[in-house]
Amino acid sequence: MKTYLVTGGAGFIGSNFIHYMYRKYDNDIRIINVDCLTYAGNLENLRSVEDRENYSFVKADICDREAIEHIFDENDVDVVVHFAAESHVDRSIRNPEIFVQTNVLGTAVMLNAAKKAWELPDGGFKEGKKFLHVSTDEVYGSLPDDNNAFFYETSPIDPHSPYSASKASSDMLVKAYMDTYHFPANITNCSNNYGPYQFPEKLIPLIINNALQGKKLPVYGDGKNVRDWLYVDDHAKAIDMVIEKGRIGERYNVGGHNEKQNIEIIEIILDTLKEMLDDSDPRKAHINRDLITYVEDRKGHDRRYAIAPDKISKDIGWYPETMFKDGIKLTIKWYFENEKWMKNVTSGEYQKYYNDMYK
Repeated sequence: MKTYLVTGGAGFIGSNFIHYMYRKYDNDIRIINVDCLTYAGNLENLRSVEDRENYSFVKADICDREAIEHIFDENDVDVVVHFAAESHVDRSIRNPEIFVQTNVLGTAVMLNAAKKAWELPDGGFKEGKKFLHVSTDEVYGSLPDDNNAFFYETSPIDPHSPYSASKASSDMLVKAYMDTYHFPANITNCSNNYGPYQFPEKLIPLIINNALQGKKLPVYGDGKNVRDWLYVDDHAKAIDMVIEKGRIGERYNVGGHNEKQNIEIIEIILDTLKEMLDDSDPRKAHINRDLITYVEDRKGHDRRYAIAPDKISKDIGWYPETMFKDGIKLTIKWYFENEKWMKNVTSGEYQKYYNDMYK
């Protein structure tokens, strides 16, 4: 039975990955979920798997070397899937040090613990081990407004926010371990994810939640910043395929081929909400484009991201399966069916943060 150590498994992408893996492999795998449960880590995301004999949760900070090494000492870990990171650009602009601490130092701790556990006396590594570092397209910086321009694995690293700089640094650390020690690892750089369990500081759940309550819909700048959107289950499938088929030492870009301006995303969500809500639902009456409110642009706001997933498609056979028009309906349906989850995560400290950030 293969054992996976998933860091940040209580977060958005991590929890969706765990659900995907159990749907695919059921009892043929074991997953250890390590998460320190910051504001975006939510064990409610994993309630349906928490009683499985082949699942365990460890509350630990990836910066805690002793705690992480203990996990490796107590378990024969085959694969590390490293999601754990501070990931919101706005928060990184306000407090860059936290992002450096978690994303850079935390990654170094994880690399060292895995290296120590997997290294053989001759300097090689045990057969079948792999460290998969999950990163972002934001490390590449910004693309021009040219539909023929894309990020490739060979694109220069050019981060513009403290968040993307911290992720670029962690990417470079993993690359250095691959180059220096021949450490068995891969790096994946994905486009913007969306889907169930996403914390509502991110654009899509924020707009869904606000629109249903008749609240203003904050849009940075002119709203024409372009992002490539990837349904989270497609991303989970890509990670699994890179673990199984990815060549050691390689970087793979994971993109959705769903490029849209932020303002387009908001308009699509409003139209889809009105389409999906019953006429008898009182929330339907106040969903309109008058809620759109333009706010001061984010500092260092990248204009356009677009990922070319050519390499992962050619080498591994992965391609994005979910078109945005379908994925957004699945996402909205999930939020309709999980209103209690949304209420729980939008109370307390998050609400204070939201009011302060978007006032």
